[in-house]
Amino acid sequence: MIEARGLTKRYGPTTAVDRLSFTVQPGAVTGFLGPNGSGKSTTMRLIMGLDHPDRGQVTIGGRLYRRLNWPLSEVGALLEAKAFHPGRSARAHLLALAAAGGIAKARVDEVLGLVGLEDVAGRRARTFSLGMAQRLGIAAALLGDPAVLLFDEPVNGLDPEGIHWIRNLMKSLAAQGRTVFVSSHLISEMALTADRLIVVGCGRLLADTTVAELASQGGGSLEEAFLRLTGEAAQYRAVRQNRATAQ
Repeated sequence: MIEARGLTKRYGPTTAVDRLSFTVQPGAVTGFLGPNGSGKSTTMRLIMGLDHPDRGQVTIGGRLYRRLNWPLSEVGALLEAKAFHPGRSARAHLLALAAAGGIAKARVDEVLGLVGLEDVAGRRARTFSLGMAQRLGIAAALLGDPAVLLFDEPVNGLDPEGIHWIRNLMKSLAAQGRTVFVSSHLISEMALTADRLIVVGCGRLLADTTVAELASQGGGSLEEAFLRLTGEAAQYRAVRQNRATAQ
């Protein structure tokens, strides 16, 4: 379980995350939705201990990330598509992670097969397309067979087959009783993937509910409900011309 309480993070005069509280339960895919610049990636970094909050805290299974005994075996995360040494092969990258995390070498070939990279495991990662890089990042997240998984925009760069694959993968991981937390700005994809949604805008919590409950607020349309909810929180909005004034 992931639990955030009063989480706040500022960068100079900008408040990226503002008193954010939520809980991500195991056994479901929880989508993390919000407009660009709403604090989703910052929140993910705070969960993983890559940034430190100014106030509040976020725990995984009741502990801060830095206090986990074997992080790779407890939490897996895809936060950046190309978080690897470009000169290493896919297999070498995963072997290095396995050695650092006390994970058996045999697990490397297992996850390469799981993400469909077994045939290119010996290629240098710098030759990978964005979609292949995403698959390698997912393999790294799964390497320690963790109970908690975080994915930040995991379908970026994937073709339709890849999107279908990651959707089914996340659902199967949740069905195994794992905690699956996935951020996205693709409302249509979350409608097909998530069970629950945490919606943020300007770093603040706007909704913590099921997909069905939120969609009902938009007359059955999740997109309409999302736009109504986040309309004032979007960082960039089209300017609506007042025709009466223009005339």
